[in-house]
Amino acid sequence: MPRASTAYRFRKFGIARDAEPDAEPHSYALECAVCAATGPRSDNPGTAHQWIPVHLRSHPEHLTYREHVTRPYRAVPGEWL
Repeated sequence: MPRASTAYRFRKFGIARDAEPDAEPHSYALECAVCAATGPRSDNPGTAHQWIPVHLRSHPEHLTYREHVTRPYRAVPGEWL
């Protein structure tokens, strides 16, 4: 039985922030670097930052935090090689 031949082509792709209407929104969350507790995720960084004083009231010795930012990206097809 003869085998079907397969052809492959390569394509360049660029990476860009996803600005499509259906793209997921940017989001922000803060994490305590001491106990790994996290505040609520928000599309507004100021709102996400408001969690730190709340956590600090309960844990006055927890003084270091991490910000987690989610930004959607997409692969944009370019020219065929």
